[in-house]
Amino acid sequence: MAKLDAAAYLQRINYDGPLEPSAETLRQLHVAHLLSVPFENLSIHRREPIVLSDDTLFEKIVGRQRGGFCYELNGLFAALLRALGFKVTMLSAEVANNEGDFGEPFDHMTLMVTLEERWLADVGFGDSFREPLRLDSREPQVQGDDAFKIEETETHLVMSRRRADGDWQPQYRFTLEPYGFADYDEMCRYHQTSPQSHFTQKRICSLATIDGRLTLSDMRLITTRGQERDELEVADKMQYEKILKEQFGIALAQKSESLIHTGLQPGDERP
Repeated sequence: MAKLDAAAYLQRINYDGPLEPSAETLRQLHVAHLLSVPFENLSIHRREPIVLSDDTLFEKIVGRQRGGFCYELNGLFAALLRALGFKVTMLSAEVANNEGDFGEPFDHMTLMVTLEERWLADVGFGDSFREPLRLDSREPQVQGDDAFKIEETETHLVMSRRRADGDWQPQYRFTLEPYGFADYDEMCRYHQTSPQSHFTQKRICSLATIDGRLTLSDMRLITTRGQERDELEVADKMQYEKILKEQFGIALAQKSESLIHTGLQPGDERP
């Protein structure tokens, strides 16, 4: 690809902090990204192609001021970190369901950033840790009212979040084997096309805020601030698009301008 325009990317995430490759720079970039770039799957519901390359992701997320899901957000964040001199590894993660069962390999992309110590970075998992986690620590890592920990099993590392009742809920498990974009293509296609994928079942656009989170889930706008939660039923398409623009900074192009034939058909599934 052409050299990544780091200055434009940093402007996209409203970042004017330090740039030297350090744990503090990583922390500030991570938080800035989560507060600026939404986790969203709107391209899937608009039949827009999701192409995993630095160039196409930069054009979408920075050029068109969009968000994305894990492969897009973490994939491009990895490119930014590398441009700033960080050592970054793309990792395959398997997401846990409510029963604690894990999905397929490459179900999720997360990142390892290697400095004097190793860090788990993830700006593509929606509501999860705000700051990078120490990858080699097995102690709970507290972030505000939240806590996370990484445990080691015989085959994987497991990242868990502390629930309100004090128990630990697995979020995903992963290994430290390095991968590239091509390794995620099959599962990226699955999540764009399969009726079994939760990404095809409803539209989502979600953004961290300083004191909570803002989520547009189909036709419901959910605002959380600490323990408070408010819901608003969205009346129609006009109000939906107004909320996208005003609350998330997303202006959707008209279908005739934005749809590109991808060769994907509804119901396509992972082989």
